[in-house]
Amino acid sequence: MTLLTRRPTVADRLAGLAAGVAGGSLPVRLRAWDGSEAGPSDGPTLVIRDRAALRRLLWHPGELGLAQAYIAGEIDVEGDLADGLRRVWRQARERGLTGARVSWPDRMRAVRTATGLGVLGPRPAAPSAQARLDGQVHTRERDRAAISYHYDLSNEFYQLILDPAMAYSCGYWTGTGPEYGLAEAQRDKLDLICRKLGLAPGMRLLDVGCGWGSLSLHAARHYGVTVTGVTLSARQRAFAVARAEREGLSGAVDIRLQDYRDIADGPYDAVASVEMGEHVGADQYPTFAARLHDLLAPCGRLLIQQMSRGTDQPGGGAFIESYVAPDMHMRPVGETVSLLAAAGLEIRDVHAMREHYVRTVDVWARTLEERWSSVVELVGEPVARVWRLYLAGGALTFAEGRMGVDQILAVRRTGDGVSGMPPVRV
Repeated sequence: MTLLTRRPTVADRLAGLAAGVAGGSLPVRLRAWDGSEAGPSDGPTLVIRDRAALRRLLWHPGELGLAQAYIAGEIDVEGDLADGLRRVWRQARERGLTGARVSWPDRMRAVRTATGLGVLGPRPAAPSAQARLDGQVHTRERDRAAISYHYDLSNEFYQLILDPAMAYSCGYWTGTGPEYGLAEAQRDKLDLICRKLGLAPGMRLLDVGCGWGSLSLHAARHYGVTVTGVTLSARQRAFAVARAEREGLSGAVDIRLQDYRDIADGPYDAVASVEMGEHVGADQYPTFAARLHDLLAPCGRLLIQQMSRGTDQPGGGAFIESYVAPDMHMRPVGETVSLLAAAGLEIRDVHAMREHYVRTVDVWARTLEERWSSVVELVGEPVARVWRLYLAGGALTFAEGRMGVDQILAVRRTGDGVSGMPPVRV
């Protein structure tokens, strides 16, 4: 009697290939375009809708190829996207695959499998949402283009995702009750910054990378200071100017379309830069730090809120730099502290807020899903899918400690070493 052997399905062949590369079984279930399935049944399912997804992975193995296929709708995830990403990252860590390149034997195995599945072909065009910047990195012109790509997407889009104050940065969660949410966490973050800076009526505050004006307006309204905010985003500036006029703060808040390198009207009593330093670049950061130092009056305080990551991947990663924030650069927080100190600033406090970002991004991600149809109508499905992937991956990256965010408080001392700082920290 002859036993018939079942012919491997498309999903079987793909699962075998993935297991060979990953060094173990699939961490998520897989469904191929022919309807066949393989892998565990207790979690999310990766759906490969189109052979073009595999062609992308042949041309761009790893993060970028997967991201492009997801943005193009060639692959999808049924179930919890964040859980799927968590399972993949966990397996990569356990098998020491994090940051590893695909080996040539694995590539050749992939080519043979692709040939058998009829996948081979020319390089697929990148989804139209991908950033395309020209010129030397971190020139004024390219920085302006990079900021415009991300922040000029649409004020209406950010209004759908963010809190009413339009604070696009990590909140500071001081409450846990049902009445306490993102708006309150962002208010408490703005208050924390103002208190650390020691703001008082009559002082001048410089807000570098002011966004839609959340800190500038909060400081003027609640602390009586005169604020200069600078941004490279024309849409951000228009929004902040209109809001200042509407709230009767035009006389106290001046929002400029200006590069930080061109600010020349110091000294300021205090300077803040909230999650703008990531856009400065590795080579330009010493210039950035020196400029902030020079713009401060003696005993003036500087508050930097900035994301960080380890030395293994100091940039934003292929997906982030291609589809979210081009030319972004992050480094370990200790290196940023050293650069600020080298500029002549005295570091007074470093406040880690990593867990606060997990809660902040979780709310943004839930809001995106709740308003999905409105987001798609406004910016199109490919861009909406960029943001779904960005927020799901971002929350996981902070939760697992692969990225952090910190508030760094520094001061410009006088020539004889006086800091003007209170003896007890805020």
